[in-house]
Amino acid sequence: MSKSLPVVELPVLQDAAQCCPPITAGALPVADSERMAALFKALSDPVRLRLFSRIASHPGGEACVCDIQDVGVSQPTVSHHLKKLREAGLLTSQRRGTWVYYRVEPAALAGMSQLLAVPS
Repeated sequence: MSKSLPVVELPVLQDAAQCCPPITAGALPVADSERMAALFKALSDPVRLRLFSRIASHPGGEACVCDIQDVGVSQPTVSHHLKKLREAGLLTSQRRGTWVYYRVEPAALAGMSQLLAVPS
């Protein structure tokens, strides 16, 4: 008889996703620039960007690590990069049994998009 394992939410840095008027609106305050720099820094690695893209474009809006780990690096390296994306607030994750499922944090994308918005 198999036991059902509990679902465990992993912590995410929520404040990293909250920001900023468009960059054209004026000089960014130090705190906002630091939050946004952390988001962009997390995406500045090609492997992280590929993982992020795979998760964002995965059917259903979430991806099991088992479905996205073939990015040309070892599994421990994939886990390291996913952790960095999660710590930056770009991803949320949920453990289900032995697998971890990832979702893009919509607020992080909205904040980055808002910062880079072109004024109309």
